Formats: sequence, C-alpha cells, structure tokens
Amino acid sequence: MNDERSAGVWVRVLGSAAGGGSPQWNCGCPVCAAVRSRPGLARTQSSVVVSADRRRWFLINASPDLPAQIEDFPGLHPPDDRTTPLEAVLLTDAELDHTLGLLLLREARALRLYATPAVRKTLSDGSGILRTLERYCPVEWRAVIPGSGFALADGLSCRAFGVPTTKRDRFGAGVDHGRVVGYRLTDERSGGSLVYLPCVQSLTAALRLEFEGCACLLIDGTCWHDDELIRLGLARKTSREMGHLPIDGPDGSLAQLPSLGPARTIFVHMNNTNPILLEDTPERRTLEESGMEVAVDGLEIQV
Repeated sequence: MNDERSAGVWVRVLGSAAGGGSPQWNCGCPVCAAVRSRPGLARTQSSVVVSADRRRWFLINASPDLPAQIEDFPGLHPPDDRTTPLEAVLLTDAELDHTLGLLLLREARALRLYATPAVRKTLSDGSGILRTLERYCPVEWRAVIPGSGFALADGLSCRAFGVPTTKRDRFGAGVDHGRVVGYRLTDERSGGSLVYLPCVQSLTAALRLEFEGCACLLIDGTCWHDDELIRLGLARKTSREMGHLPIDGPDGSLAQLPSLGPARTIFVHMNNTNPILLEDTPERRTLEESGMEVAVDGLEIQV
C-alpha cells in the first residue's frame, strides 16, 4: 500500500455481494454451485468503509455480515478497551441487507448515523430497526439531504445525491424523495474523489453529472442479464423491476459507463446468480476487456 500519511480517500470493500451473499444459503444455481466447489470465492454482503487517514473509518451500509467483516479487517479492530476506529455509519437506503447490521452494533457506547429523512422514517416506522437499536444504545441521527455536502472528518467531505427508483417500498413508509442515494467522497487536500452507488435503476442525465471528475466509481453490478432470475426460474421480476440496472444489453451499464469518464470503474453488489462472480466466464472476460473490474471482499483502493 502507499504511505498512509499521503492525501486521498481510502476505501476498503468489506462485502461485494448483494443481499444473501455468494453463495446464497438457499440457492443451487450454477454460480452458487461453482462458488461452493472452489475455496476462496465466497463473498459477504455489500458494504464499504472509507477514511482520509486510515485511522478513522466511516461505514457505508451495515450488512448482516458486519461482525465477520470487521474481524477480517484489522483497521476496524478496537485499539483498547471498547473504543473503536468506526466513527459513523452512512446509509444509501433502508434495505434489510444494508441495515440489519445496525442491530449488531448495539453494544456501541453511541452510534452516529447518517441517513435521509425517508430512510430514517422507514427504519423507525417500517422495519423498526432504528426503534429497536435505540433501546440498546444512543443513536445520533445526522440528516442527509440529497444535493448537499457535509464534512465527515478533517479533509474528508461527502455529498449525497438522489437516485431515482420505481422499486416498491416494501415497508410502505410513504416517502419517495431520498429513498435511495449515492455518495461522492472527496479528499479536500488532494481533490481526489470517488462515487459509491450500490443501487441504481437507470443512469439518468442527473446521475451522469455526479460521476464527472471522479477517479473511481463503485457501481451496482447486481445482475448481468435483465431477466437473469426469470431465466433461472428463481423469480418473476427483472433486474430493473427490482431497482437495479443490468450490466448487459444495449442500454445496460456496460454499454453506457465507458463514456462517462471515471478513470476506474468497479462493480459491487453482485447477485449470487451473476456469472461475473466467476473469473473464467465469458461475461467476466467481456467486462474486463472493457477495462472494468469486479470487486472482491477485502479490496482496498486509494484515490
């Protein structure tokens, strides 16, 4: 790794798979079967941590696999007593695979949580996760307003942006604005920035503007085919109907992303059925020949 004192945004991918992980416990699809047969290919559920100094870390999305992810990364181990390098949690949405890990942080002395009002309402009045967590530890909520920036730490700023979605609101919280956001993180010393966008249904003109000038884009790679789960007989919904832009196809992310400017594009949040999880598939080769990457658990990036 580079000198820890150098300027930049540091990112570690804690989990690179979508909800359920890879392999998924109740799935026998070809990809899950292959992952089970090859040691070292398993992936945990989507989340990352970011830092400007590799000492204070900010978690984006708290997956159900969070305790194991923390143990796998010494940078998040407590230095002594019950202190922690984990400063706060940022949420992109209120999905269970991004929020169940909050309950596993209940032993914290206090928890700082960045989320939009819509996400907070769902966690309080819908899933009830926030109300349950508050019974165990104090939670300091910081409102995330799409389109507005805020400081996370000295030298590290963050800007949230809205991500349009037509996905059904499972918990019926009744608030659409701010249900899904992405984050752009910038090191104010170097100007280096990255975008984290694990859930996107369409690359709208407004979203394309958010990518301008960013050195690295970590983006939704849930499904290769739009009808992937239908083909496998696992579901009746397309990828887009579930809120995720497929990679393949004339209007998929693979066709659109090369022209958008990020120096480095890395897919995250891959569903257990996605063939890019396997290094020897035609889909993976196609993606890599386009200059794009597939995240793995433990990947570290500095921009």
